[in-house]
Amino acid sequence: MPSSHDHTAPLTVLALVGAMALWASSFVALKYAFAQFDPWFVIFARMAIASVFVLLFFRDALRGLEITRSDWKYLLIMALFEPCFYFIFEAEALKNTTASQAGMITALLPIMVALGAWLWIRERITIRIIAGGVLAFIGAVWLSLGAPVSTSAPHPIYGNTMEFLAMVTATGYILTMKHLTRKFRPLFLTIFQAFSGTLFFAGLMVVTGTSLPDRWPIEPTASLLYLGIAVTFGAYGLYNYGTSKMPAAQSSLYINLIPVFAVILSWLLLGETFGWSEALGGAVILAGVWIAQSEKAVHSPELAADPDAPKGV
Repeated sequence: MPSSHDHTAPLTVLALVGAMALWASSFVALKYAFAQFDPWFVIFARMAIASVFVLLFFRDALRGLEITRSDWKYLLIMALFEPCFYFIFEAEALKNTTASQAGMITALLPIMVALGAWLWIRERITIRIIAGGVLAFIGAVWLSLGAPVSTSAPHPIYGNTMEFLAMVTATGYILTMKHLTRKFRPLFLTIFQAFSGTLFFAGLMVVTGTSLPDRWPIEPTASLLYLGIAVTFGAYGLYNYGTSKMPAAQSSLYINLIPVFAVILSWLLLGETFGWSEALGGAVILAGVWIAQSEKAVHSPELAADPDAPKGV
């Protein structure tokens, strides 16, 4: 029977795969919601819904909680990276590119995490990782330049650039969150993100003069509930749990599942298709990721799963 510290324990793997499937589905759900509601209201609503939902777990999350001044710094940095800045870029991306292309851009994230770990904690980086990163970046540019303009992707180059910037902030979130899981329960971190995001996007709605909707069609409204409960609470909770049990660079490898899920769901639910040029660009991205990750990873103690980390979600 696997120990609680086994990085390939079935529960850990299931949590990470589930998080990837939920995140991939969020590209589709956001497209549905953006078709009816203002993007800033959509992001605020998903955070507010998640915040209400997590009140059910609030007492457990605060049990034995001690936060120092240094902890507050990392907590605020994590929240600024994601959900705050991440969803600003994500909203801009999905207004201007397809859900399937945005999903393909996420394939860059594992390589960016490896580069971030090298810059922050001096994890070893190899020529293969650098070469794979360059190839994946070329693929992302190819994917953007080859993307046709359509009603669902009016400005694909701009949209894909925004999705790339979302991946930059996601990298900061993963590395900061991994540092915090050495002390805090994943459930507490998920709740902190939900409340921080609610306050941030409520303020953004005021600043941008965004008003509340006067119509609530069933499909976009159901998408809001799905985004708030299943994606914002569910996916972040599962990912925070999974990453608390293994090195961040290792858990980030599961993000390669997002493009696969995103393309399939976008085809099934939105009727999106990939042209030959887009398909080749996506293949170059995945080839770069494969090259970067085909060499056995070496992790520093900073990213190793901490035996004293809080257990459970």
